[in-house]
Amino acid sequence: LKYMMKREKVGMGIMDPLVEDPYIEDISCSGVGPLYVEHKTFGGLKSSIEFKTTESLDQYVIQLSEKISRPVTIKDPIVDATLPDGSRINIVYGGDVSRRGSNFTIRKFSATPMSILDLVEGGTLTYEMAAYISLMLGEGMNTFVSGETASGKTTILNAISTFIPPNSKIVSIEDTPELQVPHQNWTREVVRGGGENSSSVTMFDLLVAALRQRPNEIIIGEIRGAEGAIAFQAMQTGHACMATFHAASVEKLIQRLTGDPINVPKTYIDNLNMVVIMSAVRLPDGAPGRRCLSISEIVEYDPESNSFGFIEVFRWEPSTDTFEFPGHMNTYLLEQVVAQRRGLPPHESREIYNELTKRAEILKRLTDRGNTNFYELHNVLAQANREGLFR
Repeated sequence: LKYMMKREKVGMGIMDPLVEDPYIEDISCSGVGPLYVEHKTFGGLKSSIEFKTTESLDQYVIQLSEKISRPVTIKDPIVDATLPDGSRINIVYGGDVSRRGSNFTIRKFSATPMSILDLVEGGTLTYEMAAYISLMLGEGMNTFVSGETASGKTTILNAISTFIPPNSKIVSIEDTPELQVPHQNWTREVVRGGGENSSSVTMFDLLVAALRQRPNEIIIGEIRGAEGAIAFQAMQTGHACMATFHAASVEKLIQRLTGDPINVPKTYIDNLNMVVIMSAVRLPDGAPGRRCLSISEIVEYDPESNSFGFIEVFRWEPSTDTFEFPGHMNTYLLEQVVAQRRGLPPHESREIYNELTKRAEILKRLTDRGNTNFYELHNVLAQANREGLFR
């Protein structure tokens, strides 16, 4: 009886067992019938929990929306919101806009994000790739993490935020709160929808405001529209930016950035320095997984040929589930920009690869010592930075 009361009043009712299961990433209801889940180990599964009637489903959706103080109605049938535990939820109410009736999807949230070392141990990328990213972010290189839906973009964006210098002032901008940044000097801003007594505040508005706050790093939860052009203007004026983006390759990312509705001028694109492409994949043994398909440097735009030059520094080999380093001794930004900002003269710029190897070894040792917790890793790297070991 105590469990039932807690489940109904505090928890998520019939769905509570799925919400509490740490191995479940997504929960979806497509209408009357069973709920479906995305399991970390087994992939997509049909659950034993179901709604048998339209009335019971509608009633549950109404109660769920009221719990999060965003009630759905016939007039306003669509809600995007955040659950008390931080999970994202999208609700569509009624049969007017959904032929199968009410539906909802929950993207679960972890109170402690996965660290970059957790991701390396899980095979998402390698220590060398993590070390490369740390060098780039340490020198303020502008970075997009791109990929399709549920590819792990936000997960890796959170993880690599550990590599932002520890004393940086960071401003993050999101439509749904998902980002988790370990730094103390972090300003977190979230869009607001308009209502009867308040005006809306958009990503565009927040980004313009962020530029007046003198941040060392601006992190944008996801670029979709006009805020993209402002982000590139921020890069142009020397503000380091990070963001997630929906595109499955560097080529498609550039196509989307330069087309409607973002419309970034082509001559601005090379202000973006590094692109990390993520994907949900099927591994050689048939198991589902997430992998960093590539890390690339954007080098230049050639107006004569109307083409963009970029260097693929790392790439994933799907047949063997291994990573290649074609950019070894062949990068541009790492050698010509990062190395020189770190004080290496041009004729010694390739010494930067020794620093990359050293950092990869440090990260490996931290894993061996068990320093893999997201916040603990940040504290260890911040201490190492102060001592000049990871600076």
